[in-house]
Amino acid sequence: MSLTAAFFCSHQLQHSPVCSINKHKPWIETTYHGIITENDDKVLLDPPLIALDKDAPLRYAESFEVTLTEEGEICGFRIHGQNVPFEAVVLDKSTGEGVIRAKDKLDCELQKEHTFTIQAYDCGEGPDGANMKKSHKATVHIQVNDINEYSPVFKEKSYKATVIEGKKYDSILKVEAVDADCSFQFSQICNYEIVTPDVPFTVDKDGFIKNTEKLSYGKERMYKLTVTAYDCGKNRASEDVLVKISVKPTCKPSWQGFNKRIEYEPGTGSLALFPSMHLETCDEPITSIRANVELETNHIGKGCDRDTYSEKSLHKLCGASSGTVELLPAPSSSANWTVGLPTDNGHDSDQVFEFNGTQAIKVPDGMVSTSLKEPFTISVWMRHGPGAHEKETILCNSDKTEMNRHHYSLYVHNCRLILLLRQDPSEAENYKPAEFHWKLDQACDKEWHHYVLNVEFPSVSLFVDGTTFEPFLVTEDYPLHSSKIETQLTIGACWQDNSGHDNDTESVSEPTSGGNARMAQFFRGNLAGLMIRSGKLENKKVIDCLYTCKEGLDVQLPEEVASAVKVEFNPNQSSLTVEGDDIDAFDKVMQHISYLNSRQFPTPGIRHLRISTTVKCFNEESCVTVPDAEGYVMVLQPEEPKISLSGIDHFARSAAEFESQEGVTLFPELRIVSTITREVEADTESEAAEGADDDPTVQETVVSEEIMHNLDTCEVTVVGDELDGEHESLEVDMTQLQQHGLEMSSSNLGLVISGVNTMANYEQVLHLIRYKNWHTEALFDRKFKLVCSELNGRYISNDFKVEVNVIHTANPVEHANNAMVQPNFINPVHHASVDLSGHNLVNAHQASVVPSAATIVIVVCVSFLVFMIILGVFRIRAAHQRTMRDQESGKENEMDWDDSALTITVNPMETYEDQHSSEEEEEEEEESEDGEEEDDITSAESESSEDEEAGEPEDQQGASRQQQLEWDDSTLTY
Repeated sequence: MSLTAAFFCSHQLQHSPVCSINKHKPWIETTYHGIITENDDKVLLDPPLIALDKDAPLRYAESFEVTLTEEGEICGFRIHGQNVPFEAVVLDKSTGEGVIRAKDKLDCELQKEHTFTIQAYDCGEGPDGANMKKSHKATVHIQVNDINEYSPVFKEKSYKATVIEGKKYDSILKVEAVDADCSFQFSQICNYEIVTPDVPFTVDKDGFIKNTEKLSYGKERMYKLTVTAYDCGKNRASEDVLVKISVKPTCKPSWQGFNKRIEYEPGTGSLALFPSMHLETCDEPITSIRANVELETNHIGKGCDRDTYSEKSLHKLCGASSGTVELLPAPSSSANWTVGLPTDNGHDSDQVFEFNGTQAIKVPDGMVSTSLKEPFTISVWMRHGPGAHEKETILCNSDKTEMNRHHYSLYVHNCRLILLLRQDPSEAENYKPAEFHWKLDQACDKEWHHYVLNVEFPSVSLFVDGTTFEPFLVTEDYPLHSSKIETQLTIGACWQDNSGHDNDTESVSEPTSGGNARMAQFFRGNLAGLMIRSGKLENKKVIDCLYTCKEGLDVQLPEEVASAVKVEFNPNQSSLTVEGDDIDAFDKVMQHISYLNSRQFPTPGIRHLRISTTVKCFNEESCVTVPDAEGYVMVLQPEEPKISLSGIDHFARSAAEFESQEGVTLFPELRIVSTITREVEADTESEAAEGADDDPTVQETVVSEEIMHNLDTCEVTVVGDELDGEHESLEVDMTQLQQHGLEMSSSNLGLVISGVNTMANYEQVLHLIRYKNWHTEALFDRKFKLVCSELNGRYISNDFKVEVNVIHTANPVEHANNAMVQPNFINPVHHASVDLSGHNLVNAHQASVVPSAATIVIVVCVSFLVFMIILGVFRIRAAHQRTMRDQESGKENEMDWDDSALTITVNPMETYEDQHSSEEEEEEEEESEDGEEEDDITSAESESSEDEEAGEPEDQQGASRQQQLEWDDSTLTY
């Protein structure tokens, strides 16, 4: 080829078959950035995908008419990389334009970006594409754009939180949702919303929930909210979430699990007061706890529940020696000087006497020895408040007349207890201790306190509630001058003659009386159990016994906490203190604190409880304030015992027995029984099953149960005229009385046996009470009443009345006729239905008459005729009675004579008892045919009498009366 042709080929005719030479590589950009939306296959590239090749013909060489070859055309693009989900496609070979597209749908959540390399290649030379050229490799970055295909999902299935009432929170809890979309726009949660309407809560865009107002535990204890979420593409959560917010009461340190009302059933022993209690400290770091548990019993009796026997009995029970004189006894026939004093009028607790500044009493002369040379003891219960500045006398022994000297007295002055003790004249007229002063808060605190003064001159010891107090001041004075003036012992004021000073005096009509005298220095307060005992001093053991309560607090420490907690009691166990540093151990000790009342019949009512607590933290200061916990123990009413006295209540004895040395036993077969009634549920299953459908109420049955307890007093009084000490008396075996530790006092009204002892021992002593009468001519009957009581009159028995008839008999003399007298024990038939119990015939026959012989013969004849008539009636009825007796075998032993309708008629003509016997024997000889039927007559006589009296009520004591009944034929009317 010539040079001209070569030049032409190289510059203008490169595509001609003659001049086809592929000299250049294709050219593409070095970097491409593309965007594709997931679920789409088109990629938008920047810059566009175009490959250039210098072998391509020039655009401006169109004027040449040459034939173009394939050199310079772009045949394709090749992608390099593993698992590249794209392909490159040539759209125009001549221009080199191409596109990149996804082979399959892309998922942004799986891969958000793709990077790979791409090459362009030309078509080569000739038809077979020889000498094909490739461009350099360009890097392609493709980002997969997200679509909002997923909704928000909450991380938790539900949310819970607890808040305390009365507080507004900045944030209570946070709810959180997520979105599975890959893009920031669609994967972000832009909003949360509370779906539940009308709730006091709100939620912000970050999911924090807070309350919009203060919550109240009483109004709502739990709120349930429904919350949803939205992503930034406004897709709502697929499922809403439940939020529970509990409201707790405000955490206040306090005792939890404490029942304010605690019921105590008498006789059940110890009762746990706080079995489920624990201390709430609100998670404060405490180091020590101190709690004081106080049982308030000041309103019960004299400060707490104690045995309510008489003070004298209590002294004996506590081991005090004999010789105790009770100056404030309960009013009775033998001790009536306290009748005019107002009392508490209750028997559930001790009898308390009130002194209001106008009342005072005089103790009868001779009750207390006025000698102060020997040791003696004064004890008293006193409740006294702040009073006036005048002296207030508790006990005073002063001159009855003229001089108004105080020999000894016990009084309160300006909250000081003062004992005045003036000595009797002696050889040495020297100053001696005369007044002992004690300054006591107890004397003016309006609470009950027990005072015991042991006097062994010149030393005086004072015990207040068992604690010893020494006098802060002792003044001296001269002994009293010798005088023969009698003294008067008074309580509640001092006695002074009217001619004395009138200052601080007031005339008192009740209960004092007699004489131109006035009372001075009146006491204002309450007194009980005032005693004076001469001789041996009270020891500490007796004093503690008198003061000790029968109720109080108790605790049984568990072994595992005994060393970790300290417990201390006050003397009467009405309060205790618990100290410790371990909360769990402290709670266990508190749970074992119990109430105990050892009385068989405790005083019912409320006993208040108070728990005062102090808590300290690490800084040794009170970091937690625990309010006092208050409640009360309700002691239920005990089952009241019914004391029943029973025995022979009507019998007759001969006058000789009344006049004998032994006398007549009044209560030979006395029986003392005490019972209580209880309601119990019916335990019959059949009854319960039948009643279940008809009556839903529980069937209850009243059951009577016999119990044993003590008695402290039995009083025998005369019904009718008082005892005449000149010719009648009531006596008891003093030896037996002393063996049982009982005491007896008597008066013209009867006698009183006192002392705490069992019912059985009282029975034995009462069996021994005898009635004597040395002048029975004018006596035909005597009635007595027996009453027993327990706990100083709290429980009183029935009135058991006994009527004793006197059988009068004439003096025996010899009689020639030996006439038969009327048999003993004949009860006239026509009087069988007339009740003459208690009828006194003493006015009809006041003197015995000596009959003449003629009169006796007439009376004997008439008596014999009456006897034969009655005998015939008895024999006729005997046959009928035998039949009845066979049918009712065994009944004869149970038959009782009812003498309540017995008519006793005195025959003034009948004088000789032996005459009756001789005449009866003569009659039996003349009527020998009747002798063999004597037993039948006796039997028929008994049965006939029983038939005649069958309409009358059966005597409860018939069985014993049948053996004791005696007929009095001395007054039988012929």
